[in-house]
Parts: sequence; C-alpha cells; structure tokens
Amino acid sequence: MSDFKLGNFCIDDARPVKVVVIGAGYSDRYWVLNSDISLRQKVKNIDLTIYEARDDVGGTWVANRYPKDWSKFYAPGPEIQGYIRGVVDKYKLNPFIKLGHHITGIRYDEAAGKWKISVVKRGQQETDIRTEDVADVLLSAVGNLRIPAWPDIQGIDTFQGELIHSAEWHTRESEGAWEDTVKTWNEKRVGVIGVGSSGIQIVANLQPRVKSLVNYVRGKTWISGTFLSEEQSELSGGIETPNCAFTEEDFERFKDDHVYQEWRRSLESHLNVAHLATMKDHPVQHKVREAFRQDMIKRLAKKPWIANHIIPDFAVACRRLTPGPGYLEALCQDNCDFVPTPIKRILPTGIETVDGKIQELDVIVCASGFDTSCKYGIPIIGRNGVDLADKYTPYPRTYLGVAVDGFPNFFHVFGPNSSVAAGSLLLVIERQAEYIVQAVLKIQRERLKSMEVKVEAIDDFYQYSETSFSEKCRAWYKVNKAESGRIVALWPGSPLHAVKALQYPRWEDFNYETLDGDPKNRFYFLGDGNTAADVDPEEDSMTF
Repeated sequence: MSDFKLGNFCIDDARPVKVVVIGAGYSDRYWVLNSDISLRQKVKNIDLTIYEARDDVGGTWVANRYPKDWSKFYAPGPEIQGYIRGVVDKYKLNPFIKLGHHITGIRYDEAAGKWKISVVKRGQQETDIRTEDVADVLLSAVGNLRIPAWPDIQGIDTFQGELIHSAEWHTRESEGAWEDTVKTWNEKRVGVIGVGSSGIQIVANLQPRVKSLVNYVRGKTWISGTFLSEEQSELSGGIETPNCAFTEEDFERFKDDHVYQEWRRSLESHLNVAHLATMKDHPVQHKVREAFRQDMIKRLAKKPWIANHIIPDFAVACRRLTPGPGYLEALCQDNCDFVPTPIKRILPTGIETVDGKIQELDVIVCASGFDTSCKYGIPIIGRNGVDLADKYTPYPRTYLGVAVDGFPNFFHVFGPNSSVAAGSLLLVIERQAEYIVQAVLKIQRERLKSMEVKVEAIDDFYQYSETSFSEKCRAWYKVNKAESGRIVALWPGSPLHAVKALQYPRWEDFNYETLDGDPKNRFYFLGDGNTAADVDPEEDSMTF
C-alpha cells in the first residue's frame, strides 16, 4: 500500500511566492512595468520587489537626454517619462519600487531553489547600505540599450573641448536638458560621429544652432519618410508635417472611447503592415527600397554627391530604419559638412581623418550607440557556477527571448531576440509579460521548486531564428555590430507572429523540480481534494 499522503492545503491555496524585478522603466524605451502590474493583478500571495538603480522610474527616458525626441504626434521624452510616473501612481506600484538600489551580484542557490541577490543602496552619507534579498523568481527588465558604447578611436581621451555621448547628454558646465547645453553654441564648431537613429536626430537639431557642424559617417543607412504620415496629414487638415500637434478638437474627439480605440487600432495596423518591407525579396520590400532611394536623392539635391556615400546597397531593415525628418536637409546647409572618410584619430583640438585632413572642433558628440552584448556588468550565477555573461558568449541564446537554460526561475522581459524591425514592439513586450505571469502562476499553483527551459528547446529556436535581417551591414541587431554577425536582437518574424508564438506556452519545453519535502507524485499540488470555497463557503463562491 502506498505511503503517499495528501497535501494539507486546498488546490487553490496560493503558496507565497517572492518575485524580484530588476529595473523600473521602459525596456529599451518600452513599457516593462506591464509585467509588474500583471503580477499584482493576477498572482495572489505575492511578495514583489522592484529594484531600480536610478533615482526615478523611466529607464532610458531618465538616462538618455540627447536632443529632440520627437514631440507632439511623436511624444517627447519628458512626456513619456511623465506617463511612466503616472502608471506607477495609478497602479500603486510605488511601495514595491526601491529607487537608488544597485544590484551588485546574483547567485542561484540550487539546494534552496532561490535566487540570492546582493544590493547596495546609495546612502545619503559617505557610506552605502549593503543588503541581501532572496527570490523564488527573478525577472530581468533592464533593457538592451542602456550602456553607452564609446567609439574605439585613438586619442579620444585627449580631446580638450566638450566630449559628449548621445545617451548621456551633459557637459562639463551643465547636466541639464540639452536645450540648456546648446543655447550658447551659436559660435561652436561641432563634430557628430555616427549616422544611427541618435546621430540623425542630433544633426537635424544641432545644425541650425551652431556655427558649423561636421557629420562623420562610416556606413550607409536608409532614411525613410516619416512613419504614419497619412495619419498625421489627416490630423493636421492635409498640411504636410513631420510631427503635427494635437488640437483641442482632437482631444475632444478622443473623449469618445470608440473613436479613440478605432484611431489607435488604425495606427497599430499601419505600423504592423510595414513588416512586409523587411522580408527579403518581397515585392513590398523592393517597392519601398526604390521609393526611399528616390526620396533621399530628392532631399539631397543641393549636395547630390552625398547620395553615393549614404544610400545603402543592402535591403531595407538590414539595420534600424529611421525617418529622420530634417537630417538630409541639414546636411545640405552651408554650415554642415558630411565626411565619409574614416577617422584616424582624435586630437586635443579636433579630428583627423585617414586622408590627413584635420578639422578643428569645440565639441564632439559621439552618437555611437550602446553596448548590445546583453550582458549586465554584474555576476549572475546560475546552476553549476555558470555566469550569464559566459553563457552569452560569443552571443546570447534564449528561449523565445524569455528564458535561459541553466538559470531556473529566471525570465527576461525584452531579452535577446525580442525586438522587431517594423511594427509595434509594445505587442511583443506585453505578451512576454503575460507569458512570465503564466510561468509564475504555474510555479505557485503546482508548488514547484524550479522550472528551467531545456537546452534542446533553445537549440531548436536558434535554428529557426536565422532571418532575412542577416544581410551584410553594420547594425546593432547583430553581435558586436559586425557586418556579418549573428542576429541577437530581432524576433524571427512579425510582431503579430511573436504574439501568437507566446500566447500558449509550451510547458513541455521545461524541466521541473518539486519543492523539498514534497512527494515525487506529480499530482501532490492537487492538495486535500478541496477548494477554498469547499472549506469556507461563506468566504468564496460555491459556483463555477
């Protein structure tokens, strides 16, 4: 006769579960607080802690202060950060967020099935406060575009003028908004290194405000028309504008929920249909490529020679596509130079290119992007003493962008291979958050010590995930931004495709351990045969 004994609990008694979240902002400019809200709404008996190293919520919108995030139709950075603060207040997340807390190390305790987290709180005095925390589930929401990557150029530390990175916009004299730093630059000679999305915005907005500007560009890129231009034209009454302002009449119309939801639905639909332009050899891609080429040539009419150095020979979306209103027009102005010649070194007073030409400069702005290795800069130690940084060498490998083998009960929001080349990334982020909530509920409901993705499932996902974005071009999508590097940022499909893939979790792709002391019987979690309502009908509904 079996010595198995029923668990002394109801099937729907939610065992306590401690969840620790790293980060309190947009993950690569997108909302990860969604996961924290969903956890509080859907997981009973949860102990939630959110550690944020900075002194405010908002992630990249706190750290990055480069010029002119698009305003109005394209919301400016301060408005976006204000929105995040509003979400935190609305859903009462403040008590769970610990600002100014920097995690210094994380280790998985295999015997206990817990994550041990070392935390330093920046003290008001000279000494910091060091604490330890323990979690059943660890959720990473730190984002991929957060660590500035300075260009590897000889002599960069010798420059005697202002040296600025686009992601940390402050100078020796000012750490305020970018407008404060540039208001006295009308006699400055400025060099901007880079032609990514940040460099394009910076050149367009600095050129009218400085004495002279030189844009150093070593690669090529597609400059598209403004996204959703037809929708903006409709809002602006047919007036062509790169970024229209909402009117009081617009806000009045949007008070009607049906009107507002249909308008949002239209925007999202038009964004998602752009995925066809990213598919290799698709007719839409060929059509869009030619349209972009003709538009760029037209906008460069005053300096047509630039077109030969900036219009790519690779497909649209091989690297991040940027509308860049005003950028090509800025290059054509008399006080702006476009230099495709590689930089040899930075001198104390300027930049020297490999052809021996020297440009004297007062300010150098490095729009050189971010460290996209997906590494954290702190030890995160999983099973058998393996560091996640080593696991992610030579490139990160995850399961559907959310889980890593050897790291039980550890999940990513917007991890490697989670971004999209076109369409709404918010769809993917929100679905990942819902996926993780389902995993936490499974751990809680089935009283699991751990769940860990199988390595063969990761192998299969990476065999599938070779995509059309792997044409030869330098892009942050690729490991080390190499021309022929492995794609580590993009989901291998459309945003809607990612949503469908994550909608119904394949729990068979995971290995499981039960809690210490629990029987090996897989149905131990069924408890004593009762629900909470059976035990106390007055406290819960007796109907399904």
